[in-house]
Amino acid sequence: MVKAYKLVRVRKDSARKLGPLFIDRKRVYPMHEWLKAETVPTKGFALRPGFHCCSQPVAPHLTKEGRVWVEVLIKGVKKHQRPISQGGLWYTAKQMKIEKQLWYLM
Repeated sequence: MVKAYKLVRVRKDSARKLGPLFIDRKRVYPMHEWLKAETVPTKGFALRPGFHCCSQPVAPHLTKEGRVWVEVLIKGVKKHQRPISQGGLWYTAKQMKIEKQLWYLM
C-alpha cells in the first residue's frame, strides 16, 4: 500500500459527495471503502486506466475551484514521473481508499 493524494470534485448535491474530476463523472467516491478502478472510455480523453494520484497534494496544472484534496491509500501502483508543472511524481492504481479530506479549494 502507498499513501498518496488525489484531487477530487465536490459534487453539488446536498451531501457534497466526492467524485472524479473528468472520467465517469456520475461515480461517487465513498470515504473509507476500497474502490476498484474501472476503465471508462470517454470521448475527447485518452484511455488511461486506473486511479490517478499524486505523491504530494500538488497539481498546478489543474483548476482548484469546486475541488478538494484527499489523502488516499492505493494498491496495484505504477509510478509515472511527470514535469514539476504537473505535480512531479504521479501514480496510477488499481484500488484506492479515501482516508481523509484535506481542504476545500473553492
